[in-house]
Amino acid sequence: MNPPSTPRAHILVVDDEKHQRESLQMILEDEGYRVTVAADGREALARAAEARPEVVLTDLKMPGLSGMDVVRSLHEGPLAPKIILITAHGSVERAREAHKLGAFDYMSKPVVADELLFRVERALESYHLTEKTLRLERRLKGDGLEAIVGESASMREVFRLVEKIAPTSSTVLIRGESGTGKELVARAIHARSQRTGRPFHAINCAAIPENLLESELFGHERGSFTGADARKIGLFEVASGSTLFLDEIGDLSLPLQGKILRTLQEKEVKRVGGNETIPVDVRVVAATNRDLEAMMKAGLFREDLFYRLNVIPMVLPPLRERTSDVPALVTRFLEKINAAHGTTVARFEPAALDLLCGHSWPGNIRQLESVVERAVLLSEGETIRVDELPLEIRHQTAVAARPYGFEIPAEGIDIEEFERQLIVQAMERSTWVIAKAARLLGLTYRTLQYRLEKFGLRRPV
Repeated sequence: MNPPSTPRAHILVVDDEKHQRESLQMILEDEGYRVTVAADGREALARAAEARPEVVLTDLKMPGLSGMDVVRSLHEGPLAPKIILITAHGSVERAREAHKLGAFDYMSKPVVADELLFRVERALESYHLTEKTLRLERRLKGDGLEAIVGESASMREVFRLVEKIAPTSSTVLIRGESGTGKELVARAIHARSQRTGRPFHAINCAAIPENLLESELFGHERGSFTGADARKIGLFEVASGSTLFLDEIGDLSLPLQGKILRTLQEKEVKRVGGNETIPVDVRVVAATNRDLEAMMKAGLFREDLFYRLNVIPMVLPPLRERTSDVPALVTRFLEKINAAHGTTVARFEPAALDLLCGHSWPGNIRQLESVVERAVLLSEGETIRVDELPLEIRHQTAVAARPYGFEIPAEGIDIEEFERQLIVQAMERSTWVIAKAARLLGLTYRTLQYRLEKFGLRRPV
Protein backbone atom coordinates (compact mmCIF):
# COMPACT_ATOMS: atom_id res chain seq x y z
CA MET A 1 0.00 0.00 0.00
CA ASN A 2 1.36 3.38 -0.99
CA PRO A 3 1.60 6.11 1.64
CA PRO A 4 -1.45 8.37 1.85
CA SER A 5 -1.69 11.17 -0.68
CA THR A 6 -2.21 13.59 2.22
CA PRO A 7 0.23 12.40 4.90
CA ARG A 8 -1.46 14.24 7.74
CA ALA A 9 -5.09 13.66 6.75
CA HIS A 10 -7.33 13.41 9.82
CA ILE A 11 -9.61 10.41 10.28
CA LEU A 12 -12.26 9.85 12.96
CA VAL A 13 -12.85 6.23 14.00
CA VAL A 14 -16.17 5.48 15.75
CA ASP A 15 -16.89 2.08 17.30
CA ASP A 16 -18.29 0.96 20.64
CA GLU A 17 -15.93 -2.04 20.71
CA LYS A 18 -12.57 -1.02 22.15
CA HIS A 19 -10.63 -3.77 20.37
CA GLN A 20 -12.06 -2.75 16.98
CA ARG A 21 -11.30 0.94 17.61
CA GLU A 22 -7.71 0.22 18.58
CA SER A 23 -7.22 -2.14 15.63
CA LEU A 24 -8.46 0.44 13.10
CA GLN A 25 -6.45 3.17 14.78
CA MET A 26 -3.24 1.12 14.56
CA ILE A 27 -3.73 0.31 10.85
CA LEU A 28 -4.35 3.95 9.97
CA GLU A 29 -1.61 5.46 12.14
CA ASP A 30 0.92 3.02 10.67
CA GLU A 31 0.10 4.63 7.29
CA GLY A 32 0.78 8.13 8.61
CA TYR A 33 -2.79 9.32 9.22
CA ARG A 34 -3.81 11.35 12.25
CA VAL A 35 -6.55 9.43 14.05
CA THR A 36 -9.18 10.51 16.59
CA VAL A 37 -11.38 7.85 18.19
CA ALA A 38 -14.88 7.89 19.66
CA ALA A 39 -16.76 5.15 21.54
CA ASP A 40 -20.28 6.09 20.40
CA GLY A 41 -22.25 8.33 18.09
CA ARG A 42 -22.68 11.18 20.55
CA GLU A 43 -18.97 11.34 21.27
CA ALA A 44 -18.32 11.12 17.52
CA LEU A 45 -20.30 14.31 16.85
CA ALA A 46 -18.37 16.15 19.56
CA ARG A 47 -15.00 14.90 18.24
CA ALA A 48 -15.94 15.79 14.66
CA ALA A 49 -16.77 19.36 15.72
CA GLU A 50 -13.36 19.68 17.37
CA ALA A 51 -11.12 17.83 14.90
CA ARG A 52 -12.96 18.45 11.60
CA PRO A 53 -11.76 15.16 10.04
CA GLU A 54 -11.67 14.54 6.30
CA VAL A 55 -12.93 10.95 6.69
CA VAL A 56 -15.13 9.28 9.32
CA LEU A 57 -15.10 5.50 9.80
CA THR A 58 -18.09 4.46 11.86
CA ASP A 59 -19.70 1.23 12.98
CA LEU A 60 -23.33 0.96 11.92
CA LYS A 61 -24.81 -0.56 15.10
CA MET A 62 -23.96 1.26 18.33
CA PRO A 63 -25.89 2.03 21.52
CA GLY A 64 -27.46 5.48 21.58
CA LEU A 65 -26.78 7.27 18.33
CA SER A 66 -26.17 4.76 15.54
CA GLY A 67 -23.98 5.00 12.49
CA MET A 68 -27.09 6.12 10.56
CA ASP A 69 -27.49 9.02 12.99
CA VAL A 70 -23.82 9.95 12.49
CA VAL A 71 -24.37 10.00 8.72
CA ARG A 72 -27.46 12.22 9.06
CA SER A 73 -25.63 14.67 11.33
CA LEU A 74 -22.27 14.90 9.54
CA HIS A 75 -22.95 14.59 5.81
CA GLU A 76 -24.44 18.08 5.39
CA GLY A 77 -22.43 21.17 4.50
CA PRO A 78 -20.30 22.18 1.51
CA LEU A 79 -17.22 20.34 2.78
CA ALA A 80 -18.58 17.56 4.98
CA PRO A 81 -16.32 14.62 5.87
CA LYS A 82 -16.58 11.48 3.77
CA ILE A 83 -18.25 8.76 5.86
CA ILE A 84 -17.42 5.07 5.53
CA LEU A 85 -19.75 2.66 7.35
CA ILE A 86 -18.44 -0.59 8.79
CA THR A 87 -21.15 -3.17 9.15
CA ALA A 88 -21.76 -6.81 10.00
CA HIS A 89 -22.85 -9.04 7.11
CA GLY A 90 -26.53 -8.97 8.09
CA SER A 91 -26.64 -5.16 8.03
CA VAL A 92 -25.52 -4.60 4.46
CA GLU A 93 -29.00 -3.45 3.39
CA ARG A 94 -28.98 -0.82 6.14
CA ALA A 95 -25.53 0.28 4.98
CA ARG A 96 -26.84 0.68 1.44
CA GLU A 97 -29.67 2.78 2.81
CA ALA A 98 -27.14 4.96 4.64
CA HIS A 99 -25.19 5.26 1.41
CA LYS A 100 -28.27 6.82 -0.19
CA LEU A 101 -28.54 9.23 2.75
CA GLY A 102 -25.03 10.54 2.22
CA ALA A 103 -22.48 7.97 3.38
CA PHE A 104 -19.59 7.78 0.93
CA ASP A 105 -18.93 4.04 1.18
CA TYR A 106 -19.46 0.95 3.33
CA MET A 107 -17.58 -2.25 4.04
CA SER A 108 -18.29 -5.46 5.92
CA LYS A 109 -16.63 -6.97 8.97
CA PRO A 110 -14.11 -8.39 9.54
CA VAL A 111 -12.06 -5.45 8.31
CA VAL A 112 -9.13 -6.30 6.04
CA ALA A 113 -6.31 -3.75 6.27
CA ASP A 114 -5.65 -3.41 2.53
CA GLU A 115 -9.34 -2.97 1.74
CA LEU A 116 -9.71 -0.41 4.53
CA LEU A 117 -6.77 1.66 3.30
CA PHE A 118 -8.00 1.47 -0.30
CA ARG A 119 -11.44 2.78 0.67
CA VAL A 120 -9.95 5.53 2.84
CA GLU A 121 -7.76 6.62 -0.07
CA ARG A 122 -10.82 6.77 -2.34
CA ALA A 123 -12.69 8.80 0.26
CA LEU A 124 -9.78 11.24 0.60
CA GLU A 125 -9.52 11.66 -3.16
CA SER A 126 -13.22 12.49 -3.28
CA TYR A 127 -12.90 14.90 -0.33
CA HIS A 128 -10.00 16.78 -1.93
CA LEU A 129 -11.79 16.92 -5.28
CA THR A 130 -14.78 18.51 -3.54
CA GLU A 131 -12.41 20.90 -1.79
CA LYS A 132 -10.79 22.00 -5.07
CA THR A 133 -14.20 22.41 -6.72
CA LEU A 134 -15.34 24.65 -3.87
CA ARG A 135 -12.14 26.67 -4.18
CA LEU A 136 -12.81 27.20 -7.89
CA GLU A 137 -16.44 28.19 -7.19
CA ARG A 138 -15.24 30.70 -4.59
CA ARG A 139 -12.82 32.18 -7.07
CA LEU A 140 -15.53 32.53 -9.72
CA LYS A 141 -18.00 34.02 -7.24
CA GLY A 142 -15.38 36.29 -5.67
CA ASP A 143 -16.44 35.48 -2.11
CA GLY A 144 -13.17 36.48 -0.44
CA LEU A 145 -11.49 33.11 0.04
CA GLU A 146 -10.35 33.08 -3.57
CA ALA A 147 -7.77 35.72 -2.66
CA ILE A 148 -6.12 33.38 -0.16
CA VAL A 149 -3.72 30.85 -1.66
CA GLY A 150 -2.83 27.63 0.13
CA GLU A 151 -3.15 23.87 -0.09
CA SER A 152 -1.15 23.03 3.04
CA ALA A 153 -2.90 21.39 5.99
CA SER A 154 -2.60 24.56 8.08
CA MET A 155 -4.26 26.69 5.41
CA ARG A 156 -7.02 24.15 4.78
CA GLU A 157 -7.75 24.49 8.49
CA VAL A 158 -7.99 28.27 8.06
CA PHE A 159 -10.44 27.85 5.15
CA ARG A 160 -12.63 25.48 7.18
CA LEU A 161 -12.71 27.83 10.13
CA VAL A 162 -13.62 30.81 7.94
CA GLU A 163 -16.53 28.88 6.43
CA LYS A 164 -17.73 27.84 9.86
CA ILE A 165 -17.55 31.21 11.64
CA ALA A 166 -18.38 33.62 8.82
CA PRO A 167 -22.19 33.31 9.10
CA THR A 168 -22.09 34.23 12.82
CA SER A 169 -21.79 37.71 14.32
CA SER A 170 -19.12 36.78 16.89
CA THR A 171 -15.94 38.81 17.23
CA VAL A 172 -12.79 37.23 15.81
CA LEU A 173 -9.17 37.70 16.86
CA ILE A 174 -6.64 36.81 14.15
CA ARG A 175 -3.08 36.22 15.36
CA GLY A 176 -0.05 35.99 13.11
CA GLU A 177 3.20 37.57 12.09
CA SER A 178 3.23 40.66 9.89
CA GLY A 179 2.58 39.81 6.26
CA THR A 180 0.74 36.51 6.83
CA GLY A 181 -2.52 37.74 5.27
CA LYS A 182 -4.64 38.69 8.29
CA GLU A 183 -6.63 41.32 6.41
CA LEU A 184 -7.33 38.90 3.55
CA VAL A 185 -8.82 36.47 6.06
CA ALA A 186 -10.88 39.26 7.65
CA ARG A 187 -12.23 40.21 4.22
CA ALA A 188 -13.07 36.56 3.51
CA ILE A 189 -15.01 36.34 6.78
CA HIS A 190 -16.98 39.45 5.82
CA ALA A 191 -17.57 38.25 2.25
CA ARG A 192 -19.13 34.99 3.47
CA SER A 193 -21.19 36.59 6.23
CA GLN A 194 -24.73 37.94 6.20
CA ARG A 195 -23.21 41.44 6.17
CA THR A 196 -21.57 40.97 2.78
CA GLY A 197 -24.00 43.39 1.09
CA ARG A 198 -22.41 46.30 2.98
CA PRO A 199 -18.85 47.64 2.51
CA PHE A 200 -16.00 46.13 4.54
CA HIS A 201 -14.16 48.72 6.68
CA ALA A 202 -10.58 48.49 7.95
CA ILE A 203 -8.18 50.60 9.99
CA ASN A 204 -4.58 50.07 11.07
CA CYS A 205 -4.43 51.09 14.71
CA ALA A 206 -0.63 51.40 14.62
CA ALA A 207 -0.54 53.74 11.61
CA ILE A 208 -2.56 56.65 13.05
CA PRO A 209 -1.49 58.94 15.94
CA GLU A 210 -3.51 58.31 19.09
CA ASN A 211 -5.09 61.79 19.16
CA LEU A 212 -6.46 61.21 15.65
CA LEU A 213 -7.30 57.53 16.08
CA GLU A 214 -10.03 58.19 18.64
CA SER A 215 -11.73 60.56 16.21
CA GLU A 216 -11.34 58.07 13.33
CA LEU A 217 -12.99 55.31 15.36
CA PHE A 218 -15.70 57.20 17.26
CA GLY A 219 -16.11 60.45 15.34
CA HIS A 220 -16.25 63.97 16.79
CA GLU A 221 -18.58 66.93 17.06
CA ARG A 222 -17.84 70.30 15.54
CA GLY A 223 -15.71 72.43 17.83
CA SER A 224 -14.74 69.53 20.09
CA PHE A 225 -11.04 70.34 19.59
CA THR A 226 -8.86 72.71 17.59
CA GLY A 227 -9.36 72.01 13.90
CA ALA A 228 -12.71 70.23 14.35
CA ASP A 229 -14.50 72.49 11.89
CA ALA A 230 -17.28 70.02 11.16
CA ARG A 231 -18.93 66.95 12.60
CA LYS A 232 -17.14 63.70 11.70
CA ILE A 233 -18.80 60.28 11.67
CA GLY A 234 -16.48 57.61 13.10
CA LEU A 235 -15.82 54.16 11.68
CA PHE A 236 -17.98 52.39 14.26
CA GLU A 237 -20.97 54.38 13.00
CA VAL A 238 -20.02 54.08 9.33
CA ALA A 239 -19.57 50.30 9.67
CA SER A 240 -22.86 49.74 11.48
CA GLY A 241 -24.53 46.73 9.90
CA SER A 242 -21.20 45.63 8.47
CA THR A 243 -17.72 44.44 9.53
CA LEU A 244 -14.94 46.57 11.00
CA PHE A 245 -11.38 45.21 10.84
CA LEU A 246 -9.14 46.58 13.60
CA ASP A 247 -5.60 45.74 12.52
CA GLU A 248 -2.71 45.86 15.03
CA ILE A 249 -5.12 46.00 17.97
CA GLY A 250 -2.19 45.40 20.32
CA ASP A 251 -0.87 48.92 19.59
CA LEU A 252 -3.89 50.67 21.11
CA SER A 253 -3.45 52.80 24.24
CA LEU A 254 -5.24 51.68 27.39
CA PRO A 255 -7.81 54.54 27.24
CA LEU A 256 -8.78 53.61 23.68
CA GLN A 257 -8.94 49.95 24.65
CA GLY A 258 -11.47 50.92 27.29
CA LYS A 259 -13.62 52.85 24.80
CA ILE A 260 -13.62 49.95 22.34
CA LEU A 261 -14.55 47.53 25.12
CA ARG A 262 -17.50 49.70 26.08
CA THR A 263 -18.61 49.91 22.44
CA LEU A 264 -18.52 46.13 22.11
CA GLN A 265 -20.41 45.63 25.37
CA GLU A 266 -23.03 48.35 25.03
CA LYS A 267 -23.29 48.37 21.20
CA GLU A 268 -23.24 52.16 21.18
CA VAL A 269 -20.74 54.98 20.67
CA LYS A 270 -20.38 58.56 21.80
CA ARG A 271 -18.56 60.98 19.52
CA VAL A 272 -15.63 63.00 20.89
CA GLY A 273 -17.09 66.17 22.40
CA GLY A 274 -20.65 64.86 22.14
CA ASN A 275 -23.27 63.77 24.67
CA GLU A 276 -25.51 61.68 22.44
CA THR A 277 -25.14 57.89 22.49
CA ILE A 278 -25.55 56.31 19.08
CA PRO A 279 -26.50 52.63 18.72
CA VAL A 280 -24.26 50.61 16.39
CA ASP A 281 -24.33 47.05 15.08
CA VAL A 282 -20.77 46.22 14.11
CA ARG A 283 -19.03 42.90 13.78
CA VAL A 284 -15.42 43.43 14.87
CA VAL A 285 -12.59 41.34 13.47
CA ALA A 286 -9.32 42.28 15.18
CA ALA A 287 -5.76 41.28 14.35
CA THR A 288 -2.34 41.52 15.93
CA ASN A 289 1.21 40.26 15.67
CA ARG A 290 1.87 41.11 19.32
CA ASP A 291 1.99 38.71 22.29
CA LEU A 292 -1.20 39.88 24.00
CA GLU A 293 -0.83 37.45 26.89
CA ALA A 294 2.56 38.97 27.78
CA MET A 295 1.11 42.46 27.36
CA MET A 296 -1.72 41.60 29.77
CA LYS A 297 0.79 40.44 32.39
CA ALA A 298 2.69 43.70 31.92
CA GLY A 299 -0.52 45.72 32.29
CA LEU A 300 -0.37 46.97 28.69
CA PHE A 301 -3.49 45.23 27.38
CA ARG A 302 -6.84 44.87 29.12
CA GLU A 303 -7.86 41.33 29.98
CA ASP A 304 -11.55 42.14 29.63
CA LEU A 305 -11.00 43.44 26.09
CA PHE A 306 -8.89 40.42 25.20
CA TYR A 307 -11.65 38.01 26.21
CA ARG A 308 -14.27 40.12 24.44
CA LEU A 309 -12.23 39.98 21.21
CA ASN A 310 -11.00 36.40 21.53
CA VAL A 311 -14.43 34.77 21.18
CA ILE A 312 -13.21 33.06 18.01
CA PRO A 313 -9.39 32.86 17.87
CA MET A 314 -7.58 32.22 14.60
CA VAL A 315 -3.84 31.74 14.08
CA LEU A 316 -2.26 32.24 10.66
CA PRO A 317 0.96 30.26 10.14
CA PRO A 318 4.11 32.04 8.95
CA LEU A 319 5.18 31.25 5.40
CA ARG A 320 8.26 29.35 6.61
CA GLU A 321 5.90 26.78 8.15
CA ARG A 322 3.97 26.24 4.92
CA THR A 323 6.60 26.45 2.19
CA SER A 324 4.64 23.86 0.18
CA ASP A 325 2.33 26.80 -0.66
CA VAL A 326 5.15 28.91 -2.16
CA PRO A 327 4.79 27.59 -5.77
CA ALA A 328 1.04 28.35 -5.81
CA LEU A 329 1.64 31.80 -4.31
CA VAL A 330 4.31 32.50 -6.92
CA THR A 331 1.91 31.51 -9.72
CA ARG A 332 -0.78 33.83 -8.32
CA PHE A 333 1.68 36.72 -7.99
CA LEU A 334 2.98 36.22 -11.54
CA GLU A 335 -0.60 36.50 -12.87
CA LYS A 336 -1.27 39.61 -10.79
CA ILE A 337 2.03 41.36 -11.61
CA ASN A 338 1.87 40.58 -15.33
CA ALA A 339 -1.64 42.02 -15.46
CA ALA A 340 -0.57 45.16 -13.59
CA HIS A 341 2.61 45.88 -15.57
CA GLY A 342 1.89 44.35 -18.96
CA THR A 343 4.80 41.90 -18.59
CA THR A 344 4.83 38.31 -19.88
CA VAL A 345 6.96 36.41 -17.39
CA ALA A 346 5.58 32.88 -17.25
CA ARG A 347 7.62 31.02 -14.67
CA PHE A 348 10.65 30.65 -12.39
CA GLU A 349 13.25 28.11 -13.43
CA PRO A 350 13.24 25.06 -11.08
CA ALA A 351 16.45 26.07 -9.30
CA ALA A 352 15.09 29.58 -8.67
CA LEU A 353 11.79 28.20 -7.37
CA ASP A 354 13.73 25.86 -5.07
CA LEU A 355 15.53 28.89 -3.61
CA LEU A 356 12.19 30.59 -2.94
CA CYS A 357 10.84 27.45 -1.27
CA GLY A 358 13.96 27.19 0.91
CA HIS A 359 13.93 30.81 2.09
CA SER A 360 12.86 31.66 5.66
CA TRP A 361 10.66 34.64 4.60
CA PRO A 362 10.75 36.84 7.73
CA GLY A 363 8.35 39.22 5.92
CA ASN A 364 6.06 36.33 4.98
CA ILE A 365 3.69 36.56 1.99
CA ARG A 366 4.15 40.31 1.62
CA GLN A 367 7.91 39.84 1.24
CA LEU A 368 7.45 36.99 -1.26
CA GLU A 369 5.18 39.13 -3.43
CA SER A 370 7.72 41.96 -3.36
CA VAL A 371 10.52 39.60 -4.41
CA VAL A 372 8.44 38.16 -7.26
CA GLU A 373 7.52 41.64 -8.49
CA ARG A 374 11.15 42.78 -8.45
CA ALA A 375 12.26 39.65 -10.32
CA VAL A 376 9.52 40.08 -12.95
CA LEU A 377 10.40 43.72 -13.62
CA LEU A 378 14.13 42.96 -13.93
CA SER A 379 13.80 39.71 -15.87
CA GLU A 380 15.07 39.60 -19.44
CA GLY A 381 12.90 36.71 -20.61
CA GLU A 382 9.81 34.67 -19.84
CA THR A 383 11.63 32.53 -17.26
CA ILE A 384 13.23 33.98 -14.13
CA ARG A 385 16.71 32.58 -13.47
CA VAL A 386 18.56 32.15 -10.18
CA ASP A 387 20.90 35.06 -10.96
CA GLU A 388 17.85 37.34 -11.37
CA LEU A 389 16.74 36.78 -7.78
CA PRO A 390 17.74 39.37 -5.13
CA LEU A 391 21.13 38.73 -3.54
CA GLU A 392 19.64 38.41 -0.06
CA ILE A 393 17.47 35.50 -1.21
CA ARG A 394 20.37 33.67 -2.81
CA HIS A 395 22.67 34.33 0.14
CA GLN A 396 20.34 33.55 3.04
CA THR A 397 18.96 30.40 1.43
CA ALA A 398 22.47 29.17 0.72
CA VAL A 399 23.46 29.80 4.34
CA ALA A 400 20.28 28.05 5.55
CA ALA A 401 21.32 24.99 3.56
CA ARG A 402 24.49 25.00 5.71
CA PRO A 403 22.87 25.13 9.18
CA TYR A 404 26.15 25.89 10.97
CA GLY A 405 27.23 28.59 8.52
CA PHE A 406 30.36 26.61 7.54
CA GLU A 407 31.54 26.30 3.96
CA ILE A 408 34.47 24.15 2.89
CA PRO A 409 37.27 26.46 1.67
CA ALA A 410 38.66 26.07 -1.83
CA GLU A 411 41.92 24.60 -0.49
CA GLY A 412 40.04 21.94 1.50
CA ILE A 413 40.24 21.06 5.21
CA ASP A 414 41.86 18.55 7.56
CA ILE A 415 38.78 16.70 8.81
CA GLU A 416 40.68 15.11 11.70
CA GLU A 417 41.89 18.48 12.97
CA PHE A 418 38.41 19.97 12.48
CA GLU A 419 36.88 17.18 14.59
CA ARG A 420 39.52 17.65 17.29
CA GLN A 421 38.79 21.38 17.52
CA LEU A 422 35.04 20.76 17.78
CA ILE A 423 35.60 18.31 20.63
CA VAL A 424 37.89 20.76 22.46
CA GLN A 425 35.26 23.52 22.12
CA ALA A 426 32.51 21.25 23.45
CA MET A 427 34.65 20.08 26.39
CA GLU A 428 35.64 23.64 27.32
CA ARG A 429 32.03 24.83 27.12
CA SER A 430 30.99 21.92 29.35
CA THR A 431 33.86 22.47 31.84
CA TRP A 432 35.23 19.08 30.76
CA VAL A 433 32.14 17.15 31.85
CA ILE A 434 31.99 14.37 29.23
CA ALA A 435 28.23 13.75 29.51
CA LYS A 436 27.42 17.45 28.84
CA ALA A 437 29.87 17.71 25.95
CA ALA A 438 28.49 14.51 24.40
CA ARG A 439 24.99 16.06 24.34
CA LEU A 440 26.36 19.18 22.63
CA LEU A 441 27.98 17.07 19.94
CA GLY A 442 25.14 14.59 19.55
CA LEU A 443 27.39 11.69 20.58
CA THR A 444 27.04 8.93 23.16
CA TYR A 445 29.18 9.08 26.29
CA ARG A 446 31.27 6.10 25.14
CA THR A 447 31.82 7.50 21.62
CA LEU A 448 33.08 10.83 22.98
CA GLN A 449 35.26 9.05 25.52
CA TYR A 450 36.83 7.02 22.70
CA ARG A 451 37.52 10.15 20.64
CA LEU A 452 39.08 11.94 23.61
CA GLU A 453 41.46 9.03 23.94
CA LYS A 454 42.02 8.97 20.16
CA PHE A 455 43.16 12.61 20.14
CA GLY A 456 44.92 12.37 23.50
CA LEU A 457 42.74 15.15 24.95
CA ARG A 458 42.74 15.66 28.72
CA ARG A 459 41.49 18.38 31.01
CA PRO A 460 44.19 21.02 31.50
CA VAL A 461 45.70 20.95 35.00
